[in-house]
Amino acid sequence: MEQQNVKEKPWTGRFTESTDAFVEAFTASVTFDQRLAYYDIRGSIAHARMLSEVGVLTAEEREQIVEGLESILSEIREGAFHWSIALEDVHMNIESRLVAEIGDVGKKLHTGRSRNDQVATDIRLWLRDEIDTILAELGRLQAALLTLADREAETIMPGFTHLQTAQPTTFGHHMMAWYEMLVRDQGRLRDCRKRVNVMPLGAAALAGTTFPIDRTITARLLGFDSPAENSLDAVSDRDFSIEFTAAASLVMMHLSRFSEELVLWTSDPFSFIELPDRFCTGSSIMPQKKNPDVPELVRGKSGRVYGHLVALLTLMKGQPLAYNKDNQEDKEPLFDAVDTLKGSLKVYADMMPTVVVRREQTRAAALKGFSTATDLADYLVRAGVPFRDSHEIVGKAVRYGIEEQKDLAQMSLEELQQFSEVIQQDVFEVLTLEGSVAARNHRGGTAPEQVRSAVRRAQAREAEELSGATSYQDQSY
Repeated sequence: MEQQNVKEKPWTGRFTESTDAFVEAFTASVTFDQRLAYYDIRGSIAHARMLSEVGVLTAEEREQIVEGLESILSEIREGAFHWSIALEDVHMNIESRLVAEIGDVGKKLHTGRSRNDQVATDIRLWLRDEIDTILAELGRLQAALLTLADREAETIMPGFTHLQTAQPTTFGHHMMAWYEMLVRDQGRLRDCRKRVNVMPLGAAALAGTTFPIDRTITARLLGFDSPAENSLDAVSDRDFSIEFTAAASLVMMHLSRFSEELVLWTSDPFSFIELPDRFCTGSSIMPQKKNPDVPELVRGKSGRVYGHLVALLTLMKGQPLAYNKDNQEDKEPLFDAVDTLKGSLKVYADMMPTVVVRREQTRAAALKGFSTATDLADYLVRAGVPFRDSHEIVGKAVRYGIEEQKDLAQMSLEELQQFSEVIQQDVFEVLTLEGSVAARNHRGGTAPEQVRSAVRRAQAREAEELSGATSYQDQSY
């Protein structure tokens, strides 16, 4: 790469030689931060309008700048814009093009700001929109889980602890457990958005500016809740990016857990569900294979997002105030965390409505492993047997069942009574899978009635939140 003439740089007044060619490429960020171009232009237009309102720019200068920036945005959208590494980053590429297009008046745009507050503003604008998109995808997945839970509210399956059969539950109840995890993820992302939606612009390099700016005007134009209170903090911290990546890591952890179960459930030993062919792949050597690649890949991508969280924490931990060049390294981890989470949520939201539940297999699996043993223990307790004694009695009955290869519900009354005389004919009402599930008829329980009630409550909450949602409209255009 050829060395660029030092005078092409916007900061070269005190320099006497050109930047080394390798250093120029090594320190440039335009190869990845150009995705902020739309937000950089939005911020610049709002800044120009504010400067005009406070009298730093004339109305004519403002209109020249706004028209020039809108023209550049069209070039970028059409793919006709030339990005130059020599101009380092997205900000200087756009500013250089603006000056080339409208002349010296374009140089006035940077009055009262710095690239330090400019980039912090761009990232917040971009991340705010990305969080909204992610929340929409999360909502699609939640809706799919609610539909599946409602449809499968009576579909019996084994519940597990330690991946061993524990108690009967329903597929619908299981889907509602996934849903509740996502509700908490949704809350964390919404809460994170509040802290993202604070405007750094006007903090300038670190100490503010001597020009009579009005940051409330710019904040209003860009839809921020408020300007940042402290200029040093505004330009130097990236805790909002770290907070987002932490929230993203939790979402990915939940999706990874979902993936693990889907992978198990599609395997032949389980055969609980089937995924459509379009979400699976085959083997290059084994023609019988149908591999659940989507959940496997999402499970693997969780580690990718965790790594970005650690990278951002490490990036920030040793930085003194205020801005340092280290912060150029904040974007690629954040960008990839957003892309990975967004893609994972989208594919899950597309895939979950297509899941086919094999109800006969899930019920047959629940019949194995003595899943109603706790129900028998509870029956004995209600008959007056102390719980510790009932636990011992049922344990012996299970051991007998293992030896005889009989489930508790398959034993005769006489066989059961050899372990306790208090057992009567009505015991079979609680030893059936349906009876076991129906007996847990309280809020949060696995009874089909409760599952459907939980679905209705969730749908009502979602409808209420949707009707009361704030519309975040950018006023800079």
